[in-house]
Amino acid sequence: MKIVQEALAGTFESSDLLVKVLPAEAELNVVLNSEVMQQFGAQIRRVIDETLAAMHITEGLIIVDDKGALDCVIRARVQSAVLRAAGVENVAWEQLS
Repeated sequence: MKIVQEALAGTFESSDLLVKVLPAEAELNVVLNSEVMQQFGAQIRRVIDETLAAMHITEGLIIVDDKGALDCVIRARVQSAVLRAAGVENVAWEQLS
């Protein structure tokens, strides 16, 4: 899957996160800002990285502003932002984990 446009998913509300995805050439760069970075930063980053890998994302800029979201919310917001940024219209839901 290739990121072709800018896209957003999520909010700045408590227990949520805002994911911004932008096209970029030649590398994948993830910027993570979180209110709970010290306690859960490694786990948040792991969920983001696993989600991007499962979606075969190898290029782009992913900016995540976390407000204490659970893993399932992180995964859903990243998937939504990536699908929007890739211009996917027909989602193969069974392939998303």
